Amino acid sequence: MRPFSFNQATAKYWPLVDAVKGCAAAGVRYVGLWREPVREYGLDRSSALVRDAGLTVTSLCRGGFFGADDWFDDNRRALDECAALGAPALVLVCGGLSGRPLAEARSRVAAGLEALVPHALEVGVTLAVEPMHPMFAADRSVVASLAGALELCAPYPAAVVGITLDTYHVWWDEQVLPLIEANGDRIACFQLADWVVPLPADVLVGRGLPGTGHVDFAPLVEAVLATGYDRPIEVEVFDEALWNRPGADVLRDTIAAYESVMGT
Repeated sequence: MRPFSFNQATAKYWPLVDAVKGCAAAGVRYVGLWREPVREYGLDRSSALVRDAGLTVTSLCRGGFFGADDWFDDNRRALDECAALGAPALVLVCGGLSGRPLAEARSRVAAGLEALVPHALEVGVTLAVEPMHPMFAADRSVVASLAGALELCAPYPAAVVGITLDTYHVWWDEQVLPLIEANGDRIACFQLADWVVPLPADVLVGRGLPGTGHVDFAPLVEAVLATGYDRPIEVEVFDEALWNRPGADVLRDTIAAYESVMGT
């Protein structure tokens, strides 16, 4: 079984120090981090905290939002933060329309990747484009399919531009399994989350722990592992009910959910 990585967004209100210590105490050796709590605690302090606890960072979220005025400088900073933390991948949420036509917004993503590739090469971090469910196309990401994400990656080596594959966003796509099989080298980060219904009014937080919803995890996990994917697998869940629980309890239940869908 691939090692488990706890993405700190699953316990959003758990302070970074407590999350890192909690993971170490539970025997979890990998974490996915977010820029805001890292910035609040301090980049150097965060790096030392993770290192001293014996943990490894599997990804940093997030970069992208190529429609923002400061997108270039912000993404360069994010790449530098990844390098400082030892995170191999910067998760890119590519941004919505930002008042532009859809085709133009997607062109900005392609141009943004091209502009960032030299710095990604310099610091040794993969730009990991995350295809998101189409319901987020207007406000969060115009990259709304795995095929679309892979098309953006195609001009570049896989070590420089890859994808973040989140089951929550791609489980419904009838092309997902053959696309995974044909493009396994592009998977820089693999994340698990379930699709629960009914969706809440804020659909962003309409996710569940693996095994609590409607995603058929086995074929997706098998397809990814069959490509030779050898990094830890993250669980990243946005759910208000989880966020309002003690972090240690969330971690315990997340580990159990991961083990359940992974067949242990």
